[in-house]
Amino acid sequence: MHDRKTAEEKMIVEATNYFAKEGLADDVLTQRRKATEIRRRLGLDPGRILVRTEGDGPDIRWECSFASREAYDADRAARTASPDFEAARKQMHTLLERFERHVYEVEE
Repeated sequence: MHDRKTAEEKMIVEATNYFAKEGLADDVLTQRRKATEIRRRLGLDPGRILVRTEGDGPDIRWECSFASREAYDADRAARTASPDFEAARKQMHTLLERFERHVYEVEE
């Protein structure tokens, strides 16, 4: 019989949604690219950037998968400890009408 994974063992997906202020979607994309480059310099998975082409929803979305809750928590700690990433995050929020962060467990 297959054992079910505990919450700590399940893959985690973080998704962030960026709703740009009027006329600033390109600036939001540029800023997300900067944050992604900072992630690379920190040795973190860059994740992937999605740009809305149809329908309602965020202008830009970023997603990244983590092998476990522990890996996700370590990633969050590395971002928080980085002055460069924190500065990029603060700059991003000046460009946004709304920001959302969603964290999911992958159910297999």
